[in-house]
Amino acid sequence: MPDAEKAWAFLRNSDPVSSAEEVQAAIRRVATEIEDQLAASYPLVLAVMGGAVVFAGQILPLLRFPLDFDYLHASRYGSATAGGGIQWRGGSPEGVEGRTVLVLDDILDGGETMRAIRERLRSQGARAFHCAVLVEKTLARPKPITPDFVGLRIADRFVFGCGMDAKGYWRNLPEIRAMKEG
Repeated sequence: MPDAEKAWAFLRNSDPVSSAEEVQAAIRRVATEIEDQLAASYPLVLAVMGGAVVFAGQILPLLRFPLDFDYLHASRYGSATAGGGIQWRGGSPEGVEGRTVLVLDDILDGGETMRAIRERLRSQGARAFHCAVLVEKTLARPKPITPDFVGLRIADRFVFGCGMDAKGYWRNLPEIRAMKEG
């Protein structure tokens, strides 16, 4: 079981990256962009659990068009701070074949998880694939996928808050923070 004191110490050893107000403004902007591009397509919207739960919960009420909603569970991190192999939990979402699919995720880091999700959904017959991320890290190396909708672009630091966790801590923060460097 996580130790609350360790979580508080972790928070004290972090820097703010984006305020709660900046996050909310980014979510509203992304919702408008999604509505402009996908409102007529009656998309299947999939949230990547568990990080996208905060992003999905905030953006879905802003999408003023009909859609279907489900989730999928794919992760490279677990409680680690560095990615490993893709871990799939649960079955695949139903109703993908012939649909426009929008995947919501908390962060696009190296892009491997989202690439694997795109490949899986295409193999299940998705007509079109789009992804929206709350945060995209700016990396020096190329990524295997480019998100269609991005809330915030940030430097390559280990971040948490707004659904992203740090060793299991602080998914519930309304702002985005980063571990102090050095």
